[in-house]
Amino acid sequence: MLTITHTHETGTLIDGTAKGDGTAEVLKATGWRWGRSIGAWFIPNSRDHLPNGWKINRTATALRAAGFDVDTDVSYEHRPTAEVEAGKIERQQGRVDALDAKADRKATAEEAATQRAEAALNRLPEGGEPIHVGHHSERGHRAAIAKADTAMRRSVEAFRDAEIARGRAEAAAHTTDARYAPVTVANRIEKLGAEIRKMQRQTEGPVYGATGIRPATADEHARRLARLTPYIEEKRNQLGYWEGVRAAQIETGKATGYDRATVKKGDRVKVRGHWHEVVRVNAKTVSVSTDYSWTDTVPYAEIQELRNPAAA
Repeated sequence: MLTITHTHETGTLIDGTAKGDGTAEVLKATGWRWGRSIGAWFIPNSRDHLPNGWKINRTATALRAAGFDVDTDVSYEHRPTAEVEAGKIERQQGRVDALDAKADRKATAEEAATQRAEAALNRLPEGGEPIHVGHHSERGHRAAIAKADTAMRRSVEAFRDAEIARGRAEAAAHTTDARYAPVTVANRIEKLGAEIRKMQRQTEGPVYGATGIRPATADEHARRLARLTPYIEEKRNQLGYWEGVRAAQIETGKATGYDRATVKKGDRVKVRGHWHEVVRVNAKTVSVSTDYSWTDTVPYAEIQELRNPAAA
């Protein structure tokens, strides 16, 4: 018996598989991956999310068609976003620490490889003495050159590996900061709002059937509402969390809080380090002048500074 499980904390996993039992081919074809660290198959990006019912049902159908007995144990409860984010930050810090340790090991290996290369070069005859063909020293001379060449090549490879490891560690160290960057937070709020509105429309929308479009019956509306309500509640919880983050960023001055009420036509705004004149004020963006014949559209969150020439 195979059991597909899902919780908000662990994501979507499958229990009961064994190496060589034929499940790997089916799971790969349906978008699953093998997690070496957890010793189980999982659906990517399912952790900290509600279940993807379409993928779970597709997998179960494919496995049953292949002759397996499949059961499902799926939870539609979600954890508070604050708890989810705290877990992500903790895991990311663990990843940073692990990558830092790996980079240190690679740096140590690179230093040792460099020392071996220098020692091998020092064993060669001074002054670049040529090989004396036919002399008793020929064999040893050629062997020394080969060892020096191998040592130098390994030194270069070790240096490259150390640089890659250090780059990955530095990139990982900035991941959380990038996730909480003011513009990123503002964009995430807009996206979450759009996703909530879309799901709300789906609960109220018509039915698209073989005979055309018709209004949903009360029963169909109730089923849609029951299916989508957990997802809407999850998105609302996420929206509330990120709106709190943005409010704190505005209060501390880390983010600007410009909007349609504070920006007027003719103002000067600083965007990505450059100043522009505001040509038009929109609901979510401003249109600014450029050095060319067209204007650019900029979200309010990207405005770094505002100047009012008339007031000045």
